Amino acid sequence: MSDISLLKKVPVLRDVPDDQLQWLLDQSQTSHYKPGDYLFSKGDEIDKLQIIVEGEFSIKIEQNGEFRSVATMKEGDLTGNLPYSRAGSAFGYADASAPSTVISVHKDKFKEMIREHHELTTILVHTMTSRVREFTKQQQQNEKLVSLGKLSAGLAHELNNPASAMTRSARELKEHLSLLPENFKNVISIRMSDEQVDHVNDLLFKKVEEYGSRTLSLSDRSSQEDEIADWLEDRGFEDGYEMADVFVEFGFSEEDMDVISENVSEKDIPSVVGWLYSVMTTEKLVIEIEDSAERISGLVTSVKSYSHMDKSSDFGPVDIGKGISTTITMLNHKLKQKQITADLDIPENLSQITAHPGQLNQVWTNLIDNAIDAMDQNGLLKITAEENLEYLIVHIIDSGSGIPEEVKSQIFDPFFTTKGIGEGTGLGLDSVARIIRAHKADISVQSEPGKTDFRVCFSKNNKSK
Repeated sequence: MSDISLLKKVPVLRDVPDDQLQWLLDQSQTSHYKPGDYLFSKGDEIDKLQIIVEGEFSIKIEQNGEFRSVATMKEGDLTGNLPYSRAGSAFGYADASAPSTVISVHKDKFKEMIREHHELTTILVHTMTSRVREFTKQQQQNEKLVSLGKLSAGLAHELNNPASAMTRSARELKEHLSLLPENFKNVISIRMSDEQVDHVNDLLFKKVEEYGSRTLSLSDRSSQEDEIADWLEDRGFEDGYEMADVFVEFGFSEEDMDVISENVSEKDIPSVVGWLYSVMTTEKLVIEIEDSAERISGLVTSVKSYSHMDKSSDFGPVDIGKGISTTITMLNHKLKQKQITADLDIPENLSQITAHPGQLNQVWTNLIDNAIDAMDQNGLLKITAEENLEYLIVHIIDSGSGIPEEVKSQIFDPFFTTKGIGEGTGLGLDSVARIIRAHKADISVQSEPGKTDFRVCFSKNNKSK
């Protein structure tokens, strides 16, 4: 083939001198592909520059026997080996989705190209660096989306629980307060001395102050509710059991109820007990609303800490323990779903390291999320940290089935995953390894059935930027 018009259709080659394009064409082999034909397959050596001059290819990766499309190469795209490239073997498959034509040049011709054809070499090297930059940018974006996907569903669940509780308590409080005008009529009709009022008030304030400080067994609570319900029904209350639940929750016993009857006339007992019930119900609902608001506020604080929304993206002093604890909070829904126990053994006085906080949170998210996925119900997740004069070491240990020996060497490879389509992208541990390298740190794994230990080792003298 002597016509260079096909190469002129490739955008990055348009400004290359014709004689250099002719040389490229003279060294090339032209191949034609029907739909479904493979340009390359997983594991094939990347030893040729390939220029797609017509058609289209879909790049796919395999996950547990299923294929997932990750990119498309169209007319004018370059793939394969390029000058100074260190590419080894293909990580996936490229099959033609339309009739396609590809011009290929073996890497053996690159030395002559570099020596004799500088414009062509410059264009191809620039193409390679741009490709690496774009791939890295896309990979980082994918990693962020993966991390967001892991956290968003659980975060929505974690926020929905206290929000629903707050809405429910607010609705009950509104209904309860609507009854106050009627209760007020009963209260103002009460005839009690100041001393009697003080006795009742002191008892109430004591119970409110102690609210939540004691825990009853189910049988003890049931027994006390029965006693107080009987006490109330003996005095004409029709909803004795409903009221007894609130009195017992605030720590009232039958003896406390007798204290009330000793200081209140028989005709005023319904009004006084009704007033006590009203005050405690209001207090209980307000406390529930306050607790829910604090839970939501705590989750928002964790999100801000996790994403470092209030801080720059530069390297700086990082508290490893705080980052891991925040990540545990963000993944708490998954721990609860599997009833996994999280055991954190991280010293409070652990030294800070120089790191990028957001990137380290991605590391903890991927390692902890993988550990949770690896375990069955009622597993144990143990996270420890230790340090010496030179290094700070974090261990993330799960009680799962372990990593098969035959795949252990591949777990940090891009797109490698043992999970099915939709369950994992294969970018998690690749992302972890890349971030760890950027921090001049080290990651290793030891695995056997019942114990997999990911060990992350940071230099305390790291000056990464």
